[in-house]
Amino acid sequence: MFAAKPDALPDRCRQAARGGEHDPRHRAMSKARGFPPVVDAHIATLILGSFPSIASLGKAQYYAHPQNHFWRLVGAVIEAPLADMQYEDRLRTLLAHRIGLWDVIGTCARDGSLDSSIRSPRHNDFAPVTAVARKLRRVCFNGKTAGRLAPLFAAQGYETIVLPSSSAAYTLAFAEKLAHWRRIQPAAGPLRSRKVANRAQPALAR
Repeated sequence: MFAAKPDALPDRCRQAARGGEHDPRHRAMSKARGFPPVVDAHIATLILGSFPSIASLGKAQYYAHPQNHFWRLVGAVIEAPLADMQYEDRLRTLLAHRIGLWDVIGTCARDGSLDSSIRSPRHNDFAPVTAVARKLRRVCFNGKTAGRLAPLFAAQGYETIVLPSSSAAYTLAFAEKLAHWRRIQPAAGPLRSRKVANRAQPALAR
């Protein structure tokens, strides 16, 4: 199983995973489930966030909050107007540029959208993804919470990069964020065949 161990979690998350759910505050929080991965056999880079925000869960879309910089950042890197595209086209464009997308946490309890409010996290099992994505070489983490799993992937031989969070709550200037995010571009570049890009069927969030 390619799954996170409790020691890889933040202190608060680790406490919740070991029994924090017995605290009345945790019982008051509803469990939320994240989205399926957006991957195919061609991706060379996988970007992992922590867990979808309330806005994203409400729209069933990755990074749906209008103030989140994710689509602007990645769009600037791959030189594609992702922020102006329909959601399904955004996902197809990511795959055409050999970039996959998922989160480290599959389910959790959380009051609000901040990572610091996450309780009782259950992390995703990445074995099915790495079994499909045989060309995967680089795993990037959107923010420090997701980045706590970087050693897990590094131990498996992947290049790992912890990026500044795309969230507007992380107040680093956009230009400074972009300078770091330019490292996500796969060295091999995008798939040039339109036929390949159209054939890709991303696992859309439902």
